[in-house]
Amino acid sequence: MSKTPVGEIRPSQLLWTYGPGALIDLPNLSVVTMGIDRWERDRCQPIQEARLLANVRSVLGPQVESLRMPPLGDRDVVDPFSPAALIGVPVKPFPRWLRCVKCGLLSPFDAGLFKLKENRYRPELTRFVHEGCRGSNNDQKARDADAVPARFLMACRAGHLDDFSWHWFVHGGPSDCRGTLRFFESGASLQTENLWVKCDACGASKNMAQAFGQAGRDNLPACRGRHPHIDRFDDDCSEDPRAILLGATNGWFPVTLSVLAIPQTGSPLVQLVGDGWTFFEDVSSADEVGFVVKTLKKTAQLPGIEQFTSEQIWAAVEAHRNGGADIGPSDLKEPEWQVLTADDPPTDYPHFMSKKVGIPKGFEAAITRVLLLERLREVNALLGFTRVESPDEGSGDDAAPRAPLGRSASDWVPATQVHGEGIFIRFDTEALKAWADEDAVKEVDARLRVGHHGWRQKRNLDPREGYPGARYVMLHTLAHMLVRELALECGYNAASIRERIYAEVDGAKDQAGFLIYTAAADSDGTLGGLVELGKPENLGRLLRQALDRAHVCASDPLCSEHDPSKDQSLHGAACHACSFVSETSCERGNRHLDRALVVPTLENSNAAFFRGS
Repeated sequence: MSKTPVGEIRPSQLLWTYGPGALIDLPNLSVVTMGIDRWERDRCQPIQEARLLANVRSVLGPQVESLRMPPLGDRDVVDPFSPAALIGVPVKPFPRWLRCVKCGLLSPFDAGLFKLKENRYRPELTRFVHEGCRGSNNDQKARDADAVPARFLMACRAGHLDDFSWHWFVHGGPSDCRGTLRFFESGASLQTENLWVKCDACGASKNMAQAFGQAGRDNLPACRGRHPHIDRFDDDCSEDPRAILLGATNGWFPVTLSVLAIPQTGSPLVQLVGDGWTFFEDVSSADEVGFVVKTLKKTAQLPGIEQFTSEQIWAAVEAHRNGGADIGPSDLKEPEWQVLTADDPPTDYPHFMSKKVGIPKGFEAAITRVLLLERLREVNALLGFTRVESPDEGSGDDAAPRAPLGRSASDWVPATQVHGEGIFIRFDTEALKAWADEDAVKEVDARLRVGHHGWRQKRNLDPREGYPGARYVMLHTLAHMLVRELALECGYNAASIRERIYAEVDGAKDQAGFLIYTAAADSDGTLGGLVELGKPENLGRLLRQALDRAHVCASDPLCSEHDPSKDQSLHGAACHACSFVSETSCERGNRHLDRALVVPTLENSNAAFFRGS
């Protein structure tokens, strides 16, 4: 494999945007990120979070030993040919088919018609060229012309990705003709009806509009089960392939699990030993502890451990070994809820610091607690990915099959951690129960449930599972409204603010609240702007603004009249103009939202929780 660098991306993007199996659309070429079995594991720094690791093992298997950050290179390297300059994530060109921008020649890059021009000093200039191109009519002076990736691909819900079947498509099925293909445009616009591919040998041609919709099902071959990131073909894929465009957002969706690093005990030392147990589980004396601590201090992998003596740490290690069992898989949110609602939440500097403040004036009947999280740490792990349709993050109920990260079961998974701040709001459960018993609320809940059933039936999923309930929908919608207001004043951009909804009511659980927090890799240290807006005088003003703004949507009356039971969708009165937020902000992909459960709308004025606001 060539060691040519082709560009740079941020480590966090390898988890959320450009992970294994995802396409990276660079200025001059397109590449696919290879599976994690091709990454340099030793250069991936481990992240300690036992609770998340236990849940990852429950999904991927007990062979998973660690969570690790993507490999980081040294930005100060001067020599681009040195080994240090080659640290990174391996990629390979994909799609294989390229198009000459001058003559329209369409061919795989490994067919010998295109040549790669490397530029290690300027990686972004690395590109393929069509040598000696003489134009579409073969009458121009021979000169090199840029070759760009063909913009059409095929993908299916099982996570497979393949080159577009150009020969099959043009010839209407299997054909012995192997003539040169040309891609050309007709008409003023670049609509698919004006994009054509033609065979020079037999003259067959077809426009690209016939690759989509029902026509696409008739004109495209069956899925070959290809996973280009691990160089493998699966057997017998039953999904229908769909034509997608290079760079389309439905080409890759991450399947992730995330937890907040919350203190599990009141002792900082016991907490540190538990978080870093993989470092201490094999030590046999206080002297060995000293060597481990020196290593941890140099690598900054367990901040705060150097404050304690070797004897203190050794005593904590023995206590953990004798009295503590390994943390097993559990509900990811329940331990967080217990800490956030505790009378005196424990502190784990620098990962978790909180402060209780008063309830905003006018909201005493609905809100019972506001907790400002001055520091928090979120750890995210990548389990796999889907294509065509996105999964519900952290729900454990994937709407589409999860594609693998490597050729075989790996002993580690990519992970990232971010530091930030947040606002936790707890609501009165008795008020919510009384509200949920109202006939108007039950009517809206029934429509949402019918839409949910229809949505899952269309995808061959059990319709009885996955519906979160009216309480979740109300809290989820209110959290979105508040996120939109906070983004205007807090100093963070809207995409770096996330939500975490606590609305579980099964069994003995009775959760009712949400956490709004920063979750961007560049927010380490925090700005303090989000916590400042959580103070009673500011939070009350923002809540009132959010509720007032939600009464009427710019898309009304269409938005308020939307009935999920009729179109089998997962949201009611909600749209981009009133309730939707950035994909990185929502834990459910802008699903399960309905303004009518929060405030009175033009269509429904009786089901709102904040009816008098």
